[in-house]
Amino acid sequence: MKVICIAGYKNSGKTTLVTRLVEALSEKGSTGTVKQMLHHRFNPENTDTGKHFDAGADIVAAITDSELVTIKRNPALEDALDSLANSGVDFAIVEGAKSSGLPKIFLGEPDGSDEVSNIIVQLPEKGDWDIDALVQLILDQPEWVTLDSLIRKVRSNPDIRLSGGIATFTGIVRRINDNVETTAIDFEKYEGVADRAIEKICLDMKSKNSVIDVLVHHKTGLIKSGEDIVYIVVAAAHRQELFQTLIDTLERIKEDVPIWKKEYTIEGDFWVHDKH
Repeated sequence: MKVICIAGYKNSGKTTLVTRLVEALSEKGSTGTVKQMLHHRFNPENTDTGKHFDAGADIVAAITDSELVTIKRNPALEDALDSLANSGVDFAIVEGAKSSGLPKIFLGEPDGSDEVSNIIVQLPEKGDWDIDALVQLILDQPEWVTLDSLIRKVRSNPDIRLSGGIATFTGIVRRINDNVETTAIDFEKYEGVADRAIEKICLDMKSKNSVIDVLVHHKTGLIKSGEDIVYIVVAAAHRQELFQTLIDTLERIKEDVPIWKKEYTIEGDFWVHDKH
């Protein structure tokens, strides 16, 4: 899923730009949006869903003839984007969230007192924007990947009809390692080379007998203990090939992909290869 944030101040034209981008992107794939609406409430206390929520329900799902709305506690922008990716959305447009780290199209001039990062293009407010150029800009953004989005992609393979199962592996940051507590690991990849190495591994694995598809996603940057590092999804005709390919793929990633990691522990920080 490609993600872009449309940021700016009040009356800068954010909603107008979002709707024009939705119209253009919908011709290329499914499109979802996220709107930050601070200080609003979707389920007021006098509604049935509001009463359910106020009684202590952690999640409330409201269904009408044409809509499904899920109301959750502890809202987070990342959770909203994960939900869109899990639903199979190709493009996600976030309106607002100027303080986030998402890639941004910013309308107008950022206020010097605001910490606005990752502006990839700055446009005039309520301008005559080049929508085609902005669509290409969005297409060039990195993918937002979840495990469910990879499973959806494997299921969309026309050859999935030959598969007898799908297996997945999720690698997480181990909190306790050799009786030392790890707080986070910073993953750094050899740009371009690492992606090509992963692509080759997937191609090699798919060439094996009875293997239908193999997808891999390895995250980079700072990942806290307990959080996901890598996803592997394999579809195969038979369970023997399925589980063996999952193991072989993981070992190849560890051996062949140039990704380095710096481990942060309560006893100090170190690059993992330096420790050994």
